[in-house]
Amino acid sequence: MIRHSSHDTGGSPDLPHSPAAERNAAPIIEQLRRLLPSRGRVLEIASGTGQHAVQFAQALGGVEWQPSDTDPRALQAVRIRAERAALPNLLPPVELDVEASAWPLAHAEAIVCVNLLHVSPWSATEGLLAGARRCLPAGGILVVYGPFRFSGEHIAESNARFDADLRAREPSWGIRDVDEVAATASGHGLDHDETIALPANNHLLVFRRRESSPASP
Repeated sequence: MIRHSSHDTGGSPDLPHSPAAERNAAPIIEQLRRLLPSRGRVLEIASGTGQHAVQFAQALGGVEWQPSDTDPRALQAVRIRAERAALPNLLPPVELDVEASAWPLAHAEAIVCVNLLHVSPWSATEGLLAGARRCLPAGGILVVYGPFRFSGEHIAESNARFDADLRAREPSWGIRDVDEVAATASGHGLDHDETIALPANNHLLVFRRRESSPASP
């Protein structure tokens, strides 16, 4: 699953850079400080440019931050940024396709996924939720960030335009509905705990793995 990121010439001139990642890091970090465990390993899905990996690891020094992606260009960018940051809790990135039946990391205390669901097919959402069930311990959390629809409706006209643009570019993409994501998550043993509004019409969805979570068919 290739992570598609916005690029410009800001930041390190030799690396891909996402202005949105710079803008949304602070409000996401504020919530992650509350939500994530103080120790253990956190798996970041679709790390993209690697900006968040560095920012999150620096802000959350008590956890081991494990970035991942499937795009070789993204993996290279994350690797370079991690080496330059030289943070003791920021691990080298691993290649991970959310749709694979087995992930390279068998266990993590928590999983964070930023801006993937709307720029990937629905099968990626299903793969993320199935992988979270396999990877998380009972009570472990999955945190998903991005734009979402609620009961089939967009919360802002700008989101509706963005959704139309995404589907015009790639019909399998699009802003996902919270109810559909939550129902699919439940089928994978993940309960929808919280929905947190963040700036620019984005939300954090928080899912928690049930104590008893049998494998889905």
